[in-house]
Amino acid sequence: MTTHATPATEAAPREPASGKKPGRDRYFDLLRALALFRVVLYHLTGWAWLPLVFPSMGVMFALAGNLMARSLKRPPVQVIRGRMRRLLPPLWLLGAVGVTGMVLQGWGPDADGHPGWWLLHLTFWIVPLSDPPYAEGLPGLHGYVGENWAADLAGPLWYIRAYLWYVLLSPLLLKALRAMPVVTLALPIALAVAFERGYLTLPGERIPSALTDFSTFGACWILGMAHQEGILARLPRYIVPSVAPAIALAGLWYALRHGFGPGNDLDSMPLAQALWSFGTVLLLLHVSPSWSEWPRRLRRWAGPVGLLNSRAVTIYLWHNVCILIAATLWDRLWSVTVLEQNVPGLLESPWPVLLLAWVLIGGCVVAFGWVEDLAAKQKPRLWPKSEPRVRVRGSRRRVARGG
Repeated sequence: MTTHATPATEAAPREPASGKKPGRDRYFDLLRALALFRVVLYHLTGWAWLPLVFPSMGVMFALAGNLMARSLKRPPVQVIRGRMRRLLPPLWLLGAVGVTGMVLQGWGPDADGHPGWWLLHLTFWIVPLSDPPYAEGLPGLHGYVGENWAADLAGPLWYIRAYLWYVLLSPLLLKALRAMPVVTLALPIALAVAFERGYLTLPGERIPSALTDFSTFGACWILGMAHQEGILARLPRYIVPSVAPAIALAGLWYALRHGFGPGNDLDSMPLAQALWSFGTVLLLLHVSPSWSEWPRRLRRWAGPVGLLNSRAVTIYLWHNVCILIAATLWDRLWSVTVLEQNVPGLLESPWPVLLLAWVLIGGCVVAFGWVEDLAAKQKPRLWPKSEPRVRVRGSRRRVARGG
């Protein structure tokens, strides 16, 4: 399965729903920002333990499922159209830059002589019902962009495809959840067990890949919906703290039994990932404090958290390339003899590269982030510091980015 990482495709609405206090969204914003930061750190360092400390993928899908259930109080077609409108334009901009670069470096129809299939697959850059194609083995720009940059560009796009399918299936999932909550929550994990044990096999790559992602993170999406529907709140308070750790530990046990470590972490073990993410997310949703305002010790982080949420899609889509460029630029310092001889530890450290990567990500926020505002029908902003204001029925109020 593709290396996992995620953003929130939309920040949570600021208006109360289902009797919940609007301040609870600040907790969700914090979770989303932490998940995004951990994604960048993980893709830079590859530390296998990071997904255990904070399972970003499960968190992000759960928050998105919560938001989707809240939005489905409106007609499903309207909600799905709104989600797609916000999700796809940032992808189109990435594709316009990336595909153009790939073509300029010689990418084109296969040597097999089937240009029709190549052109057909390119449509997945428009509506990613399957993984968008990319060129493998492309040369980079010496000293500035590493080789095979297209793979880094396209690596995170599995999440866009998975998110789109979750959005399309959400009306049916919500109906099933309301009718059979336990069965609906257990279905993705049961599917993960079936894949893991070989009870279910499918030909090809695209369909099995999509179903594997559903079996791995579908339970977290549905869990977010269940939280919004109040299903978790109706459980006795002792149930979640009793059950969730057991589920998470089952996933950890399975991972350790199957060689968990560098190069073989949770991303390589769908069943372990499914269990660990589900158990951890269940605990995080159970805690879910209602913050009417930011706690005092977190107020200093309100600005960065707001920025990360406002530009989550842009940051997610471009962060891999920024990491590649940052690492390539930093590696050039090895040619400086005085640095190589005196501070080799500094040149090997990931922290300067991480800092440089975030500087480049900031540049992408300025250069490309405004597309998220246009997609949300808001005034474009180069560096959003707060939620935009729009006029509604003669008054002004803050806009919810939840569409």
